[in-house]
Amino acid sequence: MNDSRFMKAADIQEILGVSDSMAYKIIRQLNDEMIAKGYHTVRGRISRKYFEEVFYGSSAKED
Repeated sequence: MNDSRFMKAADIQEILGVSDSMAYKIIRQLNDEMIAKGYHTVRGRISRKYFEEVFYGSSAKED
């Protein structure tokens, strides 16, 4: 896992211990949520900040 602004399916697989297809499903769901809020997204990637807010309640850098 790297420290870029966006996460790939492999990053989500490693963090959550889920399958490849589940990781992509999570990315699609989170991207749909971001689109509904008016944000732009990158297909197949998810904002690391948004992922951390959804799964941990805050950005990991705040801890």
